Amino acid sequence: MKLGIIGLSQSGKSTIFEALTKNTIEIGNKSKDHIAAVRVPDGRVDFLSDMYKPKKTIYAQVEYFLPGIGTQSKDKNKEQNIWTKIRDCDALIHVVRNFAGFGFEEPEPFSDFIKLDQEFIIEDLVVIEKRLERLKQDMQRGRDINKEEVTLLKECLDSLEKEIPLRKNSDLSSAHILKGYAFVSAKPKLVLFNNEDDDDGIPDTEDDITSKEDCMVIRGKLEQELAQMSVEDTEDFLNEFNITASAMDRVIKRSYALLGLISFFTVGEDEVRAWTIKKGATALDAAGVIHTDFQKGFIRAEVLSYNDLMDAGTYNEARKKGTVRLEGKEYCVQDGDIINFRFNV
Repeated sequence: MKLGIIGLSQSGKSTIFEALTKNTIEIGNKSKDHIAAVRVPDGRVDFLSDMYKPKKTIYAQVEYFLPGIGTQSKDKNKEQNIWTKIRDCDALIHVVRNFAGFGFEEPEPFSDFIKLDQEFIIEDLVVIEKRLERLKQDMQRGRDINKEEVTLLKECLDSLEKEIPLRKNSDLSSAHILKGYAFVSAKPKLVLFNNEDDDDGIPDTEDDITSKEDCMVIRGKLEQELAQMSVEDTEDFLNEFNITASAMDRVIKRSYALLGLISFFTVGEDEVRAWTIKKGATALDAAGVIHTDFQKGFIRAEVLSYNDLMDAGTYNEARKKGTVRLEGKEYCVQDGDIINFRFNV
């Protein structure tokens, strides 16, 4: 999963990136792209690793991508480059300034949110209008065109002209035929209100963003400091500022929910590993995530839920209780399933 961090100038994008990744961006390097992989914390993986004592324990990972400064540049090439860079992201984290300070105007979270969201809409409008014009020319020249593509693009155009981002229409945002366009307004978005240290509340806005968008609050500077601390120093800090979980943990959890992702596990003496799939994926889909051979030669999936393993204490006891079961290709994988795939190629 790759998450792009975006926002207006001075919204605190770099601060958030550092808080989420524990990486430090050196002064003078903000014009460069930054990407960091973060291990997804999961107590279930810890438990399974303690049980099996494997040679390797592999957690799921999230990549955070911070494009170099340039979104607000007057140089159109730089601006277009920003949109190109985030098109391969699975979702976007939209950082909205909700803090004051020396040299800053009073925060206007609603205005700032709308300003960037409208840039997304305009960018997608330009792409669609150019494509529709090209398809029209092809049709006039007697070339075959995909009529379904034309219909869907016109529906997209209608939505965007009404200033409705494509992510608000699941039929359009998930349409397979439109995937290649990677429309920026179609990407799932998590809105992060970047608050001051003593403010952990959602801001009041002219139009209630929270009723329309997936939102959460982060105290950026505070979380940035926390990310740089040693494990020994964090407990008192968490208690002092009433932080129950780090920004990284909370954002990852919300990102998984936003994208509809779940985890399943494979276990053994060699490796305990967490795998990420879409909610609703089948056993055959899950097999393909591990290796194409597993998918091609799929026979059965031996499945045990993590909770049933916890209740039984060991895999063998779970088998005696009858909670280890064999499932076919169409089985819908559940979050926390421990799966052993049987295959033959």
